[in-house]
Amino acid sequence: MAKKQRFRDVKKSRDRKFDTFSKNDKSIIPFATNLMKAKAFLTDIFMLFMPIMYIVIYLVMDGREGASHEKLLAWIYVMVPFLLILTFFMFKDEGRTPGARSQGLKVVEFHTLNKPSLFSIVFRNFSLLFTLFIPIFWLVPLFRKDSRTLHDLLSATCVIVDPNPPKNLKSD
Repeated sequence: MAKKQRFRDVKKSRDRKFDTFSKNDKSIIPFATNLMKAKAFLTDIFMLFMPIMYIVIYLVMDGREGASHEKLLAWIYVMVPFLLILTFFMFKDEGRTPGARSQGLKVVEFHTLNKPSLFSIVFRNFSLLFTLFIPIFWLVPLFRKDSRTLHDLLSATCVIVDPNPPKNLKSD
């Protein structure tokens, strides 16, 4: 019969790398910093939001004058496709948007650390819209150790540093 390992021996040989973190120990989850998330968000804004905005203003609304007369309609025409494209990228690419991919980040469910469900992604993105337009909610991640935003808290997701980044981001 094999000798049972003592608790101290097991504890000493425990490996705490990013790719082997325990799903029950939330203290070692590699949460993304606010700066990394801001860089990813700005990348998404310039790659996805700005082209949609230009298309809506100049092709759909016939210029700035048309968009200025129907501001609410112009914002709806811009935000709905933007959120749908973000949802598509997050669902198809394991919780990554183009900006998150460029920064080596990933959105996961907080409790299971798996890919979020489609409902979680949709709810997260539409609650992002809610938090973007109310500036007081921008301060929420500054007062939390894990830097989770309000839309992350509402949808039970979190942004982590991807332990297995896509092949084109790995440094050899």
